[in-house]
Amino acid sequence: RSLFSRKDFAAGEIISEFGWRAMYSTPSYLTVQLSETEHVELFPEYLECINHSCEPNSFFDTSSLQLIALRPIKVGDELGFFYPSAEWDMDQSFQCNCGTKNCVGTVKGAKYLTDAQVRKYRFTDFIQQKLASRS
Repeated sequence: RSLFSRKDFAAGEIISEFGWRAMYSTPSYLTVQLSETEHVELFPEYLECINHSCEPNSFFDTSSLQLIALRPIKVGDELGFFYPSAEWDMDQSFQCNCGTKNCVGTVKGAKYLTDAQVRKYRFTDFIQQKLASRS
């Protein structure tokens, strides 16, 4: 499953607004983290099809509830977001094999990123707070 753009988006443009269809106190492989005890299943449901990317073109802003283009996106481009940008400690880690220069290898959550990796990405407000408190 994946999601491809049906139109062009400029960097900073809103791709979609979102909400959630369910909220849980613990993470699952389908949730996005809002706080220490709030993990949501996205709505509209097609947003669940956005896969991880170590070179993301989109970002889930969980404060504004908007999916934002991080860089220009063309019709037909696959949408990807950096999972640790919205997850502190993921329910299910996995090995990324994208081969890009920014590939983080095992994707486990922001908690496990190095300071050098953190500098390369945009994070939700909640994850930024968690990152700041670990220093």
